[in-house]
Amino acid sequence: MTTAVVGTLLPIEPPDDDPFRYGWRYVQRELPDGNLVVEQLPLTLEDVLHPEEGDQVTHSAAHQRRIRYLCNVFGARLAADPSAVVLDDVRIAWNLPELKPHGPDIMVIFGVRERKNWSTFDVAAEGVRPLLIVEVTSPETASIDRSNKLDEYDLAGVPLYIIVDTVQRRGQPVLRLLGYRQTPGAYEPLIPDERGWLWLEALGVWLGVADNELYCFDADGVQLGDYAEINAALEAERAARREAEARAQTEAGARREAEARAQSEADARAALEIQLQEMEAELKRLRGDT
Repeated sequence: MTTAVVGTLLPIEPPDDDPFRYGWRYVQRELPDGNLVVEQLPLTLEDVLHPEEGDQVTHSAAHQRRIRYLCNVFGARLAADPSAVVLDDVRIAWNLPELKPHGPDIMVIFGVRERKNWSTFDVAAEGVRPLLIVEVTSPETASIDRSNKLDEYDLAGVPLYIIVDTVQRRGQPVLRLLGYRQTPGAYEPLIPDERGWLWLEALGVWLGVADNELYCFDADGVQLGDYAEINAALEAERAARREAEARAQTEAGARREAEARAQSEADARAALEIQLQEMEAELKRLRGDT
């Protein structure tokens, strides 16, 4: 089964040799005898584009790592704004009847009245929509990120759409960034700077690729680490501090020992001096010296 999207035929059903290629969902079904069973059903590409709550979409380790990194950085940049939220793999329902819900990799939303444990973010109920959506492509589903979602996020009124895309160059995966800004007509490509970076004004960060990996940079071009990197740096700093403190304590102990030894030697010299003076006085007495 296929469906036409932007002039391209996209497969909807997963391949027979890997029915759970896109993921799966659990569906409860009643048997003729009245018993209930839960079945695991494979997802189609249409399901990935318009998921239901509870769907399990498969992702690679690199995909998850990049999602965590961006969520950590974005969350840190917006920590001071209680109305700003960064959501990942949360379903979003639009306030347009012709547009089915999506499940973006990352959404950045401003103006939220109350933070909730969303499974689906309902635009109509919340009164706000994402300012930014980021999709990190996977080989199996990249086509819908580049085509279907490009059209549908524009229709949904998302001002900024970023695709962290992986393409094959000479048999090797190469990371690239695609950015789109909404205009009165349609999405227009964001123009990167001379480094190939994209500026995300609302977050105050550059999004760029270095050594074929995704990174964020501050306005001065300083790379922003993720939680693991920051924690490792803090651990290294704490270890260095502990080592310096231990070294200082050792040196202080050595100084105290040296001072005690010097004091002991001084006391011994003073005692010897007194003893010599007493012996000299006794000799004078024995000689009858006055």
